[in-house]
Amino acid sequence: MAGRPVRVAIVADWIIGGGAERVVEALHTQYPDAPIYASYCSPQWQQKLDNKVVTGYLQYWPFSALRKFVGILRIQWYKKLDFSNFDVVITCTGNGEAKHIRTSGKTKHVSYCFTPVHYYWRHYQTYLQNPGFGPFNWLARAGLQLLLEPLKKKDYQAAQKVDEFIAISTHIQKDIKQYYHRDSTVIAPPVNVDRFASVNQPMNKRNGFITVGRQTAVKHTEVIVDACTRLELPLTVIGNGPEHAELIKRAGATVSFPERVSDEALPEYLANASAFLFASEEDFGIAPVEAMACGTPVIAYKAGGALDYVTAETGIFFDQQTDLSLEATLQTFIPASFSPPVIRKHAQKFSTDRFLSAIQKHIES
Repeated sequence: MAGRPVRVAIVADWIIGGGAERVVEALHTQYPDAPIYASYCSPQWQQKLDNKVVTGYLQYWPFSALRKFVGILRIQWYKKLDFSNFDVVITCTGNGEAKHIRTSGKTKHVSYCFTPVHYYWRHYQTYLQNPGFGPFNWLARAGLQLLLEPLKKKDYQAAQKVDEFIAISTHIQKDIKQYYHRDSTVIAPPVNVDRFASVNQPMNKRNGFITVGRQTAVKHTEVIVDACTRLELPLTVIGNGPEHAELIKRAGATVSFPERVSDEALPEYLANASAFLFASEEDFGIAPVEAMACGTPVIAYKAGGALDYVTAETGIFFDQQTDLSLEATLQTFIPASFSPPVIRKHAQKFSTDRFLSAIQKHIES
């Protein structure tokens, strides 16, 4: 490789919008000539990524409509990709199958791991109770029970063929060790902190609490809604998802659900809150760091990725994933004890520039 640039390829599970796609987008800015392979890519993201995304038959109907049900077909598609002309392949993978790619010779496979597949490992019971397939939950539940052991075996075997793992948090580093028996380096995902850093609001001008995110069972937004309802505290809930109607039903008069909050408006919402509430055990958790970039402290459940960025200067924890535990913490929360400039400075440690610098050093090594 001496005398020429490192030839890089990027591989994703799928590209439809979310935290994983932000990693792919950041890597694309670092390696603009690198092709990006994915089992599916939305037209919007294909355009965002300068038409660099290579897809196959899984991109088209009926496979595109059955995307959640064709895991075995995705495994086979990834295995057939040819990376012999590349020095390094970076797979960005979590609940999909991108790490099933095959490399040989001098081609190195670096896996940027968002999580070992949730529904095989840590969160199997949660997904079994509520697979998130709506009227097809019965089918997803039956398929998960029937195929669990062979798919877990394939997932484990694929992990053993990765040359190096990078974990998005110390939480995921531990999971990679526990489930795949592999060591890993921690590099936190990129957060566009500059988008939020320009909003400046002192603590004495802030009021109420906020939470942002997809409203699914595993996020436990009901913990936040119930606690603020019982204490009659102002709470803004931004997001949508299968739990949305249920959350509205259980919310009290002090809880609001603004509709269609634009990307441009979100920083103002975050900067006007006394604290961001976070009840999920996340692999990392982008939204709390975005809140911190606005100088907003975080009150988080003491588990998962939050342990990497919530400190005594940036927020406080509650110990149990219950409304009563959060209530007790909310009653001790003193907004004036936090400094927005200090919190914003801490959030800079998770910037996109920091992520790209760390990735580049790792790849070049």
